[in-house]
Amino acid sequence: MQAVNWKMKYSIRRQFALIFIGLMAAAVFLCWLINIMFLEQYYIRNKTKVIFEAYESIREAANSDAYNTEEFGWKLDNVCSIYNITVYVMDMDSKVWYVSTNGGEELEKRLMAYLFGFLSDAVKIIQEDDGYVVQRVRVGGNEYLEMYGRLNSGISFIMRTPVESIRESVKVANRFLAYIGALATLAGGLIIWFISGKITKPILELNRISEKMVHLDFDAKYVGGAHNEIDLLGENINKLSASLEHSISGLKTANNELQRDIEKREEIDEMRKEFLANVSHELKTPIALIQGYAEGLSDDINDDPDSRRFYCDVIVDEAAKMNHMVQKLLTLNQLEFGHDVVAMARFDLAVLVKNYVQSAGILTKQNGIETEIRMEEEGPVYVWGDEYKVEEVIMNYFSNAVNHCGREKKIIVTLEQAEQTVKVGVFNTGEPIPEEAVPHLWEKFYKVDKARTREYGGSGVGLSIVKAIMESMNRRFGVENYTNGVLFWFELEKA
Repeated sequence: MQAVNWKMKYSIRRQFALIFIGLMAAAVFLCWLINIMFLEQYYIRNKTKVIFEAYESIREAANSDAYNTEEFGWKLDNVCSIYNITVYVMDMDSKVWYVSTNGGEELEKRLMAYLFGFLSDAVKIIQEDDGYVVQRVRVGGNEYLEMYGRLNSGISFIMRTPVESIRESVKVANRFLAYIGALATLAGGLIIWFISGKITKPILELNRISEKMVHLDFDAKYVGGAHNEIDLLGENINKLSASLEHSISGLKTANNELQRDIEKREEIDEMRKEFLANVSHELKTPIALIQGYAEGLSDDINDDPDSRRFYCDVIVDEAAKMNHMVQKLLTLNQLEFGHDVVAMARFDLAVLVKNYVQSAGILTKQNGIETEIRMEEEGPVYVWGDEYKVEEVIMNYFSNAVNHCGREKKIIVTLEQAEQTVKVGVFNTGEPIPEEAVPHLWEKFYKVDKARTREYGGSGVGLSIVKAIMESMNRRFGVENYTNGVLFWFELEKA
């Protein structure tokens, strides 16, 4: 909140308004001061200039003997009425040739007094020459600008204009200027406040966008229509926003990939350690058996041919188990590390299930197990998946069912079709799996009953392979306990 107040205190809009009002006020004050100091003198100079124009008219008329014409009278009348000048003109015989109508008769005595040199009024001479004198004089409490003289032709003249009216005009002008200046400053301040608001609005919009960019929000974009420098800046900020968003997105993606790589590397390290530990544990027993029976043969512990054959059968059997486990581990390793490519294809699942159950018939007969395939309807059941990997899943489920089949000794393979999926289930009668063991079934080398697993030569890797295959195809799988047995199942996408 304090930052916002600081920004508003020093906003460009306020600075624009204050600078403009200050300049306007300074300009008005300067004009007012100049008027006070110089306007009166300027008026007096102008009045003096006008008086000199009247003087030139009189002098030209005297030199051409035209001062007794109507044109001369009209010309002086015009000057007197416009500039408020009183004029009195007479010849050398004291004959009056021109008298202004605004009190020219009163100047006759003053002209005589000047000509004979006995006028004692206080004067201030402004300009003086052989033929005239320009002065400021006070008469009866009033101040005048006055000019008198005699021309070479013998024509005498006097003219004057009041100075008090000039002073009053200066006061009125200054008062009027002060009023107008104050009004203009106020109006100008309001106008500049409005205009500066229009100018600073896109700047504030850019500031809002930049604040969002600080918080990594790149949705806001600048939209302008003035086509000026601010719009150009807005376009560049939009480009910068898009570039930053793209760069940050790339960085986040790279960071996510790096994090995944780190986690995957840690997971691989843990898997490698676990793999080595489990493999070492699983291979320890068959290697010990092979070594023991091989040493027995080498040391001729038993010379009986049947005993030797038994020793050899044990060695071959344990070696076969080791080979089978190593093959499964290699398959699982390829699946978990993503080295085995999943080839998705459309195939008939019903044919695959029937063919496998038929091929496993010898195994089920040897174990006295009855098999049954249940389908909702006869005919092809097309699905999407990797046909060879799906067959391996069925093989692991079925072999697991054979090894754990009990009670009625029955295996039921089911195909249930939904709207978009087909669910394959392999059920075997027997004892349910302990609930605490269910979450660990899919872990490598996990065995619910180790003694029984050892009895049928299980490695504890089959269900881990099922998990890896189903996850590689992004399909669901699981296990369900029943009172009379266990059901393992998986789903495939219906084609």
